[in-house]
Amino acid sequence: MPIFKTPFNGYSVKFSPFYESRLAVGTAQNFGILGNGRLHVLDLSPTSPAITELIAFDTADGVYDVAWSESHDSVLVAAIADGSVKLYDTSLPPQSNPLRSLQEHAREVHGLDYNPTRRDSFLSASWDDSVKLWTLDRPTSIRTFREHAYCVYSVAWNPKHADVFASASGDCSVRIWDVREPGSTMIIPGHQHEILACDWNKYDDCLIATASVDKSIKVWDVRNYRVPVTVLNGHGYAVRKIKFSPHRRNLIVSCSYDMTVCLWDFMIEDALVGRYDHHTEFAVGVDMSVLVEGLMASTGWDEHVYVWQQGMDPRAA
Repeated sequence: MPIFKTPFNGYSVKFSPFYESRLAVGTAQNFGILGNGRLHVLDLSPTSPAITELIAFDTADGVYDVAWSESHDSVLVAAIADGSVKLYDTSLPPQSNPLRSLQEHAREVHGLDYNPTRRDSFLSASWDDSVKLWTLDRPTSIRTFREHAYCVYSVAWNPKHADVFASASGDCSVRIWDVREPGSTMIIPGHQHEILACDWNKYDDCLIATASVDKSIKVWDVRNYRVPVTVLNGHGYAVRKIKFSPHRRNLIVSCSYDMTVCLWDFMIEDALVGRYDHHTEFAVGVDMSVLVEGLMASTGWDEHVYVWQQGMDPRAA
């Protein structure tokens, strides 16, 4: 399986929604504490297990997250440690990038999500406790959502309802929002510790998963969120990112500070169906391809990007 070595520590990896062999990786120098960042756009070789760099963009601060545009195949958005959100176009040379730098957040931008149904807008989540809504054609945000009492780490659009999204925060809650409403429409007090990530099920728009510093993943039904549908235990440290499969309703992939990537079937008793221990440092970025069923990618502080097929060894040549 192909492996790519990054000069800085990996933070985020995302498959392109347009090209099955393309992915973007956000990295940060010195574990994201201080220093530069780099956004890599990578291509998988169709003939050999190799990854080549299509283009790279350097930033003065770390890149904590990336998101591909759902409307333009060459455009992507980066969440930067200096509080900015930067837009890039891979069809243009590095000197013509970024297309735009959106500087409104007061602290680090930690999470991004592009609207998959409306395809004209995206969200940013920041350590300034807020979420902002943006469109590609406007130099300023459309709206700021302020209710969380601590850092917002992750944000996710509902895959069916174009105006609904969720935000996960260090205040131990997930909030559900409708952009047409003045405030959040639901508060899920999901964990006793910080919630680092959330994601919606792609086949049941009422199911949302949360991942926490408490080492657990919980699946919730927003129609009855007093008790979780299930609790997934198996990681040894904080769970950093989670992603529902775009192809199978019951599958979730997660990555953790325990250096592993785990695959779960949340509907069966022995839910942990796969564990990958290929990283040698914190595993902080994970994704599943929308275009190729079972194709997975991860990155971590060990400065490696792995791409592999579910069930295979990520380190196998």
